[in-house]
Amino acid sequence: MSKKKPADLDAWLAALDHPRKAEVAALVAIALAARPGITGHVKWNAPSFVHAGDDRVTLGLRPNAALRIVFHRGAKAKDAAGFAFADDSGLIRMVAPDRGVVTLGAGEVAAKADALGRLIARWVEAAA
Repeated sequence: MSKKKPADLDAWLAALDHPRKAEVAALVAIALAARPGITGHVKWNAPSFVHAGDDRVTLGLRPNAALRIVFHRGAKAKDAAGFAFADDSGLIRMVAPDRGVVTLGAGEVAAKADALGRLIARWVEAAA
């Protein structure tokens, strides 16, 4: 199975002017490798990752700020009744019953890469 990024995401990364560009590229690679069937594209002017036709994880980029990974259940609000996600990594901060955020300071992407990959895989499975 190929882990190749779609051309539009490649082009977006190539053109990205961000002080943490290398970490953004690393996060893209982590997300794409997290689980078979995950694809990436650019949505909301940032990399977003899709599984089974729905956006599930989106990066949040701000100049000179921490990187954010937003865990959600799609572009449109869904009924959160019955949805639960237990984070055994301690990385995610739930901001709604079915929406979480991980904030990463400088250098944390590499240090937490394995945990982030597992977290993304678990979220995609739970959010289906």
